[in-house]
Amino acid sequence: MDRTASVVERTYQEPGVDEQPPRFSRKAIDPDAALVAQLRREDAGAAEALVGTYGDRVYRLAIRITGNASDAEEVVQDALWTASRKIDTFRGAAAFGSWVYRITANAAYQKLRGRRSQRHEVSWEDLAPTFDAQGQHAEEAVDWSRRLKDPAIEGELKSVLSGAIDELPLDYRTAFLLHDVEGLSNPEIAQTLQVRLGTVKSRVHRARLFLRRRLADYMGASLDAARWQAPSTSAGLRWSSC
Repeated sequence: MDRTASVVERTYQEPGVDEQPPRFSRKAIDPDAALVAQLRREDAGAAEALVGTYGDRVYRLAIRITGNASDAEEVVQDALWTASRKIDTFRGAAAFGSWVYRITANAAYQKLRGRRSQRHEVSWEDLAPTFDAQGQHAEEAVDWSRRLKDPAIEGELKSVLSGAIDELPLDYRTAFLLHDVEGLSNPEIAQTLQVRLGTVKSRVHRARLFLRRRLADYMGASLDAARWQAPSTSAGLRWSSC
């Protein structure tokens, strides 16, 4: 299953139900320990090793936060330069990867502040759950798993999902991307963004709700279009066979 289908499926899961244990505990050895040691020693190939390990990852985060390729490239350069030059400030309280992501997110935020981004973002109200008169959750979850593998809608689905993610407010977008795209656990994201664990869970949950609504609108429209086209197609066949 590709990344798009995986992300779509996660929009139907409540925060925590798919939560895997952190990829490393604080007491465990950081998988980037060798890279950190290289950077601390200022080895000749340390910077290249950092780029090779984290270049693509931080670019994915930067491009989704900034929405601009040139800005994202600058963010990656700034973030990896900072991680390399300020490695002595890394104390190891959190994973090295979380530290790098935090530097990247901060650099991307600063880039947005600098150009006063005109990106359209939804309001907080659009992210809140919907309840009926009895106080019950009013949104209906639809199983689209069979349609995710339909090549006819795959490209459009990616576009719809990408556009919906871009509409998320910055803090929600970042938490969602770190969790559902980069695969960080909620505790790791809390460490990365320096916010409370409950805040991370809330942001991921509300982001998923919003994406679910956007995808529901798209899937509903595409199904309606298919139903609308079917009668005219069969009518055409009957006409040609006369």
